[in-house]
Amino acid sequence: MSSESVRPVVAVIGAGTIGLSWARLFASHGHPVRIFDPRPDLDRVVQDFAAEHRDLAALITRAESVVDAVRGAGFVQESTPETLEVKRPLMAELATAVPPDAVVLSSSSTLPASRMVEGLPDQMAARLLIGHPFNPPHLMPLVEVVPGERTAPESVDRALTFYRSLGREPVVLHREATGFVGNRLQNAVLREAVHLVQSGVVSPADLDTLVTNSLGLRWAAVGPFEGMHLGGGPSGFRGFMEHIGPSFAAIDLHEPDLSAEGMEPVFQQVEEAYGPHGSAASAERRDRIQADILERRPPRSN
Repeated sequence: MSSESVRPVVAVIGAGTIGLSWARLFASHGHPVRIFDPRPDLDRVVQDFAAEHRDLAALITRAESVVDAVRGAGFVQESTPETLEVKRPLMAELATAVPPDAVVLSSSSTLPASRMVEGLPDQMAARLLIGHPFNPPHLMPLVEVVPGERTAPESVDRALTFYRSLGREPVVLHREATGFVGNRLQNAVLREAVHLVQSGVVSPADLDTLVTNSLGLRWAAVGPFEGMHLGGGPSGFRGFMEHIGPSFAAIDLHEPDLSAEGMEPVFQQVEEAYGPHGSAASAERRDRIQADILERRPPRSN
């Protein structure tokens, strides 16, 4: 399975947390992976990664450049910093370097593909689209597949086939939207969470406890629409909104103060609850719980 003739080479551009997690996923499914990042410690990063995942080490190589990374690649997963100042020059370089049949997938969390290829020829734009994961992509099934205005349908189909072959759950968005869907939902929840803390209703730790023991459990099984559809009795979602909708409409929503000054008390409470930064132990616990949920969750019947 380690032969490049069996699985297409995948170039990973960007060796941060997301890029290395993608590399782990690709290699675990037998894809040779070439990693490139201009960071000066790339040698050490790749060596440490290979030492940590010895069963995958034979499939992971450090590339000397973008051109070296994409040589003969069938797919390119770009995971560079979230700025157009970085991504646009990279896409221009990829336009001349990638094989003519390669699909370029960006891990961007908010930036639409169309903005990355402004001024580039249609041939490049046709092969670029968003493949946005939730962190860490080697564990979380979701990939938001978001074509740009000039992305070819064939590229979308190839991206879907590729991600499904990796055991992911790709969802194609009908059109581009800043932040896509997952991060727009996350942003809405974050804003209300910050408001509740700022207004003294609840502490960050208690809010987290509330979510993990209610909505978090439910949303691991069903999404918001299906959950409300199940909660509406014989009339489903219509019945839910008939009975609960007016009460929901009466809930006051406020914009939180997201300035540095307004967020400082929230920062302090979060750090008091969880320490000055996220710990490796907490991340490992999170990933272990998520993996257990995925293992126990039966396949969804369509």
